[in-house]
Amino acid sequence: MGETEPADPALGSCGLLEPVRQMPIKDDVDVIVCGSGPAGIAAAIMAARTGAKVRLFEVHGCLGGVWTAGLLSYVLDAKNSGFNQEIIDKLKERSSYNPNGAKAYFYDPEEMKQLLEELCVQSGVKVQLFSRIVAAYKDSANRLTTVVTESKSGRQAWKARVFIDATGDGDLGNLAGCEWELGESKACPCQPMTMMAMVTVPDPEKLRPFASHYGAPSWRKEPVENFRNEMARFGHKATYGTPSLFHVRDGLFNLMINHEYAVRADDAAAITEATFRARSEIHTITRGLRKLGGAWDGLLLVATAEQIGVRDGRRIKGRYVMSKDDLIEGRQQEDGVVTVTFNVDIHAVTKKDNETAAYHNAGVKTKPYHIPLRALIAKDVDGLMMAGRCISGDFISHASYRVTGNAVAMGEAAGVTAALAAGGKQQPHDIVWKDAAAKLAQLHGKA
Repeated sequence: MGETEPADPALGSCGLLEPVRQMPIKDDVDVIVCGSGPAGIAAAIMAARTGAKVRLFEVHGCLGGVWTAGLLSYVLDAKNSGFNQEIIDKLKERSSYNPNGAKAYFYDPEEMKQLLEELCVQSGVKVQLFSRIVAAYKDSANRLTTVVTESKSGRQAWKARVFIDATGDGDLGNLAGCEWELGESKACPCQPMTMMAMVTVPDPEKLRPFASHYGAPSWRKEPVENFRNEMARFGHKATYGTPSLFHVRDGLFNLMINHEYAVRADDAAAITEATFRARSEIHTITRGLRKLGGAWDGLLLVATAEQIGVRDGRRIKGRYVMSKDDLIEGRQQEDGVVTVTFNVDIHAVTKKDNETAAYHNAGVKTKPYHIPLRALIAKDVDGLMMAGRCISGDFISHASYRVTGNAVAMGEAAGVTAALAAGGKQQPHDIVWKDAAAKLAQLHGKA
């Protein structure tokens, strides 16, 4: 008779049984911000400037999220004053601000990385990179009290009085047990993902006919068609129906040329496959263009994004749910933290739809509208706020407010509110926005 494998006591009938372990808990800050994208950076810095002790966790090796690891290079709806303007002023000092109309601009991601690091250090924010939020714990009163991270340092536990989910995909809210929505429904469809890339050329002026943004105040249609025709010359049709080339600075350009359809933001395996496909397409296109010579002679692919760009992640249910009616009616709210002016921007949810229109507005014409503080405060769990694209809203409204200029303004509001709540031993929903807005104005020198 053959020998049998010895039983593994860790393997239960339903899967692996992890042993119970006890971790020391670090309890030295008032506010913890998870995610250092445009919303998280603003939240952490403004909370610290308000007087709170703040810790900021980031899964990547740099601050900035989609601005840096995602190589976005383009900020939309940045007309809001405050921290948005502070970023602009400091980018100008670094010769890394390229305006595109009154409400948008291009920037160099490397300059943005260092700028955000300097601002966090100056504000006293405790930053820990390479750290992913993996668990969240509440007390008997349903208040979030502790989060757990995994990193090179292993598994670590952290306490705070108030937490801000700025993960983009609502990771913290999900771990804390909040209700959420994704895409048009939890089964999707959801907006496609896009990987950004940076390229350089010896003579940038030669690419003007193919760049939808090149010193112009707005997006130009003709260069997009020219760009498509260039790809057709070497037999390629981009997966994004409106492939775009943006002039960032000097000989540096940004590429937005691909769509990855029907990929859920909470499916790591699917995102991995999408990342491989997107990066492969970028290399195929840049190699093909370079072989054409002429304007493309010397084209060099500098970098593809560390993270693929996600448009649709979890939207955590808050004390107010943004809806398309807010946009249509241009609703103004007593606790409005930001006025959004960006249009509804829904990228084709299927490859078939992309053949007809790469993006659309669902027939919704927006008027300037407010995002209320209530949409930034979790409904199901106390002590938890959201900032950025994971705030409380429906599919249509999210397609308008998700751009990063608005994420910055949301982060500011969440940061100041969280700091005031923590300092007064209150919950975020106890804070009157008028008081938080007054503090924010004071911080920006407008009191």
